[in-house]
Amino acid sequence: MPWVVAKKEFKVTRRKKSIMVYLVGLPFLMAVAFSLLVQNDVANASLSSATLGLALLTFIFVILAAVLPTSIAAYSIVGEKVEKSLEPLLATPTTDGELLLGKTIGAFVPAIAATLGGSLVFMAATDYLTYNTLSYYYFPSWIPGITLLVVAPLAAIMGIEVAVILSSRVSDVRGANQLAGLMWIPFMTVFIAGVEGAISFDVATLLVISAVVGIADLVLFFLSRAIFNREEILTKWK
Repeated sequence: MPWVVAKKEFKVTRRKKSIMVYLVGLPFLMAVAFSLLVQNDVANASLSSATLGLALLTFIFVILAAVLPTSIAAYSIVGEKVEKSLEPLLATPTTDGELLLGKTIGAFVPAIAATLGGSLVFMAATDYLTYNTLSYYYFPSWIPGITLLVVAPLAAIMGIEVAVILSSRVSDVRGANQLAGLMWIPFMTVFIAGVEGAISFDVATLLVISAVVGIADLVLFFLSRAIFNREEILTKWK
């Protein structure tokens, strides 16, 4: 049943042109912009991968992964309520857990696919631009691998869970979107700490970040189940 809900979410996402442009366009533009930054710095042949800030630039895709799915997830409940398409779904025998899991999958898959797609463009361009300077290909390696394949998906799940919680309590699509969009703040804080040298994006640090975000994801999932109340949504939302 969660997959049935997820497939419905995929169809809704494809029909929303603004969301599709946002999903596809933003990661690609970021990849191009970051590649241009790297190209600008590569003129100095003595630069290292750390000097180029490749780990930092890769981590920005984690911030993107946290924010990108919130527009889908925030719409997932309050948007359907506004369009009168939520009531038939809530009237089915689908459990709250199955419904929330399906909506999570529906927001996660397109968002993480777009994020990884943009990161692939960035990685390919960066390897092409930096090989003569570094004398090796920075991508793939452990640090960007953990960043993009572990931290980014966990960040996306966190953003989705927060957006689902907000969309189940707020009766306005714009309000849910704006509040959910604040998910960039904790990950931007980590990024700034990296820029300032307070932390280094090595394997150990990334695994600690993954563990913290993973625990938060579990807490938020159970919190969303506790907060979600289909009877209240059906009877009190106007």
